[in-house]
Amino acid sequence: MRSVNSHNHPLPQIANRNSMYINVHTKWGRMTTISSRVFMNGNSQAVRIPREFRLASSRVEVSRVENGDLLIHAIPEDRGAALLETLASFGNEFVGILEEDRAKQPGLQDREDL
Repeated sequence: MRSVNSHNHPLPQIANRNSMYINVHTKWGRMTTISSRVFMNGNSQAVRIPREFRLASSRVEVSRVENGDLLIHAIPEDRGAALLETLASFGNEFVGILEEDRAKQPGLQDREDL
């Protein structure tokens, strides 16, 4: 019987629990595989990320894909700036459509106080 984590996902069968392989994938396919160390940091399990793969971020999102592999995605430091940049790229036509849609919404209902 395989061990499972708190999310009921099977834990990988690793002969040496102090090391793991890091598979690096790009949109063009698999690039390289490097062995790295897994260790405990307080009550959390941590993975040493080799220098070649250092992240330019202090936070990451970790998810498990369908085949059980972990996916680590760096969270940009200034996500608000990316949102504002995206919103600024919408033209006046889009803003007009939003305003037209808002004007079609029903008015607020009158309700008695609670």
